[in-house]
Amino acid sequence: MSYVDGYVIAVPAANREKYEALARSYDAKMIKQGALRVVEAWNDDVPHGKRTDFFRAVEATEGELLIFSWAEWPDKATRDKAQAVLMEEMTQSGEAMDVPFDGARMIFGGFVPFLDLSRPAP
Repeated sequence: MSYVDGYVIAVPAANREKYEALARSYDAKMIKQGALRVVEAWNDDVPHGKRTDFFRAVEATEGELLIFSWAEWPDKATRDKAQAVLMEEMTQSGEAMDVPFDGARMIFGGFVPFLDLSRPAP
């Protein structure tokens, strides 16, 4: 079964276009390194909870939008190899990645799927 990386990020609304450009570039590199699919989604119908919610998870402030994103990999080994290659490319370029958000507030993790349902094709 596949492997999934998941992310939640708070992005200042003023940086929306910068984030989208970064995502297009970086996500294409993940596909090149073996990712099967990468999805980036802006918040649309995300409620504020009484105890927990996505906004609190990333300490989102007024004027920030949320990104919910995931990358699907064929397996963890492919993902681990891709991450090593991508980190090496960034190190060799000598340029800091210009991220339009506070990376310290991003939450992320790798997940092993246990159920994957799809609607059969018509």
